[in-house]
Amino acid sequence: MKQRAFLLSPAHCGGIRAGMLLRPQASFDLATRVRQPEGAELGEVFAFLSGLYFRGKLAYARHFAGPPVLGEGLENVSKDAARGILVITTNAGLVPPDSKVTRQTLLSFGQTDINGAEARYRVPLLRDARLLDALLGPEGEVVLLGSVASAKYVEALTEVFGERLLFPSDFVGRGDMSRGGLMLRCVAAHQELPYLPVLGATLRGKRPPKLAPRKRRADAPK
Repeated sequence: MKQRAFLLSPAHCGGIRAGMLLRPQASFDLATRVRQPEGAELGEVFAFLSGLYFRGKLAYARHFAGPPVLGEGLENVSKDAARGILVITTNAGLVPPDSKVTRQTLLSFGQTDINGAEARYRVPLLRDARLLDALLGPEGEVVLLGSVASAKYVEALTEVFGERLLFPSDFVGRGDMSRGGLMLRCVAAHQELPYLPVLGATLRGKRPPKLAPRKRRADAPK
């Protein structure tokens, strides 16, 4: 069985919601925890910053990732890292979503552009991608849950993984919110999306029809 890892594109750390979270006077629970030395989980923070899109990516990756395949038997390997679930960051390479980040970490993320010409982004990403490639082996696959229509992730990742870098073909033509909603529906239905290699694929296309409204559960609160 081929080993597979999921790479999640990051949330924007310089927008309005980031300002809310990082405001020193913010008193809501997540902002309070981010200011503490132990920090809060990266996945929880990015889900707050990005909303439906990152929440969908994280839920999808955790639902469809296989059993632990990376770092088995090693101490201090997080659950997400062991299952090959990693988040692309602006200047720290690939980071497991269950790792802890602080206010200073997020401020640092917000100060670096995701740009192939930016060494602070590209060097750590290539370093960790090569480590992941060695762990997965020559038959291992990587699924990018993020934009493939621009070079900001694809260029560096295809340099390492080549045709083994895959993406959900249903992403083509969809905006971020539509992708997030689609992935949450896939989790609820236990139905994994089909994947295609990024190299050679049609990465831009006609916008598909809007997702049908999710059916309300009979026991859901009104």
